[in-house]
Amino acid sequence: MKRNTRSSTNARCALVLIAGLVAPLFAQAPPPPPPSQYPQAPYPAPSPYPQQPSSYPPPPQYPSQQLDSIVSRIALYPDSLLSQVLAAATFSDQIPDAARWADQHHYLQGDALAAAIQADRLPWDPSVQALLPFPAVLDMMASDPGWTRQLGDAFLANQAAVMDAVQRERQNAYQYGYLRTNPQIVVTPGPYITIAPANPAFIYVPVYDPLIVFAPPRPGFFVGGAIRFGWGFGITAGFRPWGWGVGFNRIDWGRRTVIVNNTVWNRTFVNRNVYVHPYSVPRYEPARRVEGHELHEQSPREREAYRGGRERVEEHGRERR
Repeated sequence: MKRNTRSSTNARCALVLIAGLVAPLFAQAPPPPPPSQYPQAPYPAPSPYPQQPSSYPPPPQYPSQQLDSIVSRIALYPDSLLSQVLAAATFSDQIPDAARWADQHHYLQGDALAAAIQADRLPWDPSVQALLPFPAVLDMMASDPGWTRQLGDAFLANQAAVMDAVQRERQNAYQYGYLRTNPQIVVTPGPYITIAPANPAFIYVPVYDPLIVFAPPRPGFFVGGAIRFGWGFGITAGFRPWGWGVGFNRIDWGRRTVIVNNTVWNRTFVNRNVYVHPYSVPRYEPARRVEGHELHEQSPREREAYRGGRERVEEHGRERR
């Protein structure tokens, strides 16, 4: 019996010794590789600095031919009016409300209109307010919001390119004989064609077909009647806060910049949300608004001022003919 017990003990010791020798061999063996038919793509290394989204999208880019088309309907405006239109187009979302206000107050002229604008404490940018004496211009801009937005975006992105496009169109109209000095405007040719009101205190808005005045005329076509003018707007001292007045509002074609209130208008695509306007007009919130309807009620004195102002405008137009 003792011999059997000793044999069993020896056998167990031998098994333990063998297991101790074999176990390290399995522990040192590398794990089997993953199946080759399903290779795992490595994860990209993390960036040392997280990428921050850009504050503004890149400004739009327009080729020269497209810019020529965009500016064609305003290229022959007098410089002082053109500069206000370019600035106002950068606030295209404000144009429809301004057009409605101008239409509702079309009976006002001169200082009476300036007083109504101030009384209503209008919330729009001063460049938009500066066009309130020209309901037809605002109506044109409001009726084609896509074009107005394009013009504003192009001007914010590259003012110099827009002004170059205006000059190309003016040079074409002058070369083909359409653009000339007349009782309403003074055209000064040269490397940069300037257009100024014949009477600095009175601004007429030209009306023309861009498909005609920027292309060679047909044989026998009378070029003198291609550009027409409606009744204009008399500049009064009441509109000086909006940049109107001799020398207050102009375009420096050599530097390709807009001058408003004797200050460079420097709103761009990047600073458009923090831009401070150069006008001497305060910013207001609307005092009252009823579903976009008229804010300012017509008084008997204003009706009389409108009738007198319109009679003077019509008389002035007859004299200039």
